[in-house]
Amino acid sequence: CCLCIPTQYSKGIFTKTMRPAYSFGVRLENPMFKAGFSPGPGYFINSSISRYGKDGTPSYTILGRQKDLNAFKTPAPGTYSPEKVHPQGERHAPAYSMGSRTRFRKSDTVPAPNSYSLPTMLGSRIATQRAAASYSMTGRAKTGSFAEDLAKTPGPCRYNPANPNLCKKKQPAYSMLGRSYMPGDSTKKPGPGAHRPEGVTTNKPKAPSFSLGIRHSEYITPLIIDVTD
Repeated sequence: CCLCIPTQYSKGIFTKTMRPAYSFGVRLENPMFKAGFSPGPGYFINSSISRYGKDGTPSYTILGRQKDLNAFKTPAPGTYSPEKVHPQGERHAPAYSMGSRTRFRKSDTVPAPNSYSLPTMLGSRIATQRAAASYSMTGRAKTGSFAEDLAKTPGPCRYNPANPNLCKKKQPAYSMLGRSYMPGDSTKKPGPGAHRPEGVTTNKPKAPSFSLGIRHSEYITPLIIDVTD
């Protein structure tokens, strides 16, 4: 006989623990579902969304710079003057302020106080008013004044100081002569470094010395001169 072992996916074994089994359904016959309207494998799924909903991790964003900074006109610390505030509870003199002219006074044509000009009270200008004495200063006259030079005498700077050697014993006078040179030979003499005593070979033995002559070509015709007796 043949013994068959039932599998877990068998539908007739109800005494065994059965695992969940899944099957692939067939495509519906409706032609509307035959076209592929479902997203492909690259469909993006937000990582913060799970099957239980959105996770509670805090998220932050950075705003851009405001275009108009004039909306924030917060005063700086140096704008406040706490030293000008009167202490609380102490008496102080009353302070008054002058408000601006109301809209009803704008049409007032009364002149201001600085529009009037008072006449001067120096000299006899107004017949009905008592004026103060006024004086004037004139320039210095050249003729008839106390500083007029009638004699036309010269001043002290016109005279030259007298030479004391004319009326007193004359002091010794010295002069400076030019620089003089001693007579001698003005020719140029060689210095100590100009002499070479090691190069003198007149009275000392000398090693043989050789010189290199010019190279002669073998194809040059020798110079032949006719010698006449």
